[in-house]
Amino acid sequence: MTGQPTVVVAVAITGSVPRKRDNPAVPITVAEQIESTHAAFEAGAALAHIHVRNDDETPSSDPEKFAAVQAGLRKHCPGMIVQFSTGGRGRDPASRGLSLQHRPDMASLSTGSVNFPTIVYENHTTLVTDLAGQMRRYGVRPEIEIFDLSHLHGAKRLVEAGLMDARPHVQFVMGVQNALPAQEHLLDLLLGELRRLLPQATWTAAGIGRVQARVMDWALARGADAVRTGLEDNIRITRERLAASNAELVGLAVAAVTRHGRRVATPAQARSALGLPA
Repeated sequence: MTGQPTVVVAVAITGSVPRKRDNPAVPITVAEQIESTHAAFEAGAALAHIHVRNDDETPSSDPEKFAAVQAGLRKHCPGMIVQFSTGGRGRDPASRGLSLQHRPDMASLSTGSVNFPTIVYENHTTLVTDLAGQMRRYGVRPEIEIFDLSHLHGAKRLVEAGLMDARPHVQFVMGVQNALPAQEHLLDLLLGELRRLLPQATWTAAGIGRVQARVMDWALARGADAVRTGLEDNIRITRERLAASNAELVGLAVAAVTRHGRRVATPAQARSALGLPA
């Protein structure tokens, strides 16, 4: 059993979209986020993807809220990888990198624009370059968010420009309406291009909504370094039942990892796998 390769379980606890009215378990306040993440950590998650919210539940870029969540996680979830979002849904582009000054372990970085259900998720080249430069300056490892094939080439350009090393962590996001559909052959296409462009990269795939478990299975079958779950992406266990917590979703991810003959990474193993200090 000890020879089985490990898988990092990442939990995206909040996001920018789901509200309490959609699922009362969505953590909004700093205290709720810390508590929800701690339960997910106890269930097996080694990486937490963090967004913060205003009191009215809208997305926030307040760097002090990010810092407060990070402080709570470092106290209550020893060794857990803290990853801040620099995503743009509902956030002023000029504010999206403000939290990086607090030096989280990782941060998300989208390398191109894409259509979302009701908006254009805009990531201008100058913004991408600025965010990548800040991550490099503060020692924050990027997780490259791939919503389109061209975004892989955008990541390659950042490597060529010296703005990140040749071993980023890459996440394929599948199932967002108007962006990449959740189709298995598309994951193969994306993975083939990743291995051609960035052969040293680690990778994962996120399925949005009802395709979360399906995309996780596809990724695990192809030897992914990580899987992602959480209420940001999916608020339900079944069509009829809401998820009780982030921890419940993590439990399902842990079961999937085991079913595929893999082991869930400890925080120390996760840090090693993703090129982070212990």
